[in-house]
Amino acid sequence: MSRWREERAVFLLAVQFLTRLPVRDPDLWSPARMAAIPRWFPAVGVLTGGLMAAVWLAAGLVLPPVVAALVTVAFGLLLTGAFHEDGFADACDGLGGGLTRERALEIMRDSRLGTYGAAGLGLMLAGRVAVLAALGTLEGGAVTGAVALIAGQALSRTSAVAAVATGRYLRDHGTAKPVQEGVDRPGAAVVATSSLVVLAAAALWLPLGALAAGVGGVVLGHLLMRRAYERKLGGYTGDCLGAVQQCSEIGFLLGVLAWL
Repeated sequence: MSRWREERAVFLLAVQFLTRLPVRDPDLWSPARMAAIPRWFPAVGVLTGGLMAAVWLAAGLVLPPVVAALVTVAFGLLLTGAFHEDGFADACDGLGGGLTRERALEIMRDSRLGTYGAAGLGLMLAGRVAVLAALGTLEGGAVTGAVALIAGQALSRTSAVAAVATGRYLRDHGTAKPVQEGVDRPGAAVVATSSLVVLAAAALWLPLGALAAGVGGVVLGHLLMRRAYERKLGGYTGDCLGAVQQCSEIGFLLGVLAWL
């Protein structure tokens, strides 16, 4: 198989892993391809962010900003199957309710939603709706919100890949097990290139100060969540990666809004 066809297969497998988009190719999966999918996580973020941006722009033509924001966030949940949100909620439950490392991991294995998870997830979703709606009220806010959605979705997944590349996976099985080997040098180059292309494209619409503030928000969200789970657990699980993505995405949106 040619290199291009192989990378296409890895990208489609990444889409299949991170979203509910219909990728129906039974020959995609292999252990080697699963280990390679993190390199395409930012690109999948561009895809999901682009679809959400299209919904945001369309909804904004007929609905007030806050309702358009609600519709857009709801569409994003359907698009990904609330994949990252589920991880964030489980991480909130485990880190909030587990007094010991073992108890925290046990709680995070439990599929039931607890108080910490419900509160955290509710605040996260409300925050994304509120920030997007606030962006929509600014001059040129429709386009600003669309660009922020795409960049936020992509760069927050870069943040999750960074957590994989520099962290230690804790479980013998789980959703993050296939990508526990981290990111090799070619994969890191793909992630870096994708992220730089996203930043360069976003800079065509967003003021550089706002873009820098958004990147600062990504970094801050990444560091705060990593500090929380590494102090309690000593490494990451799949839920922790979802939490990193969620905190990094809201960090980007908040940074852009705060600057503007």
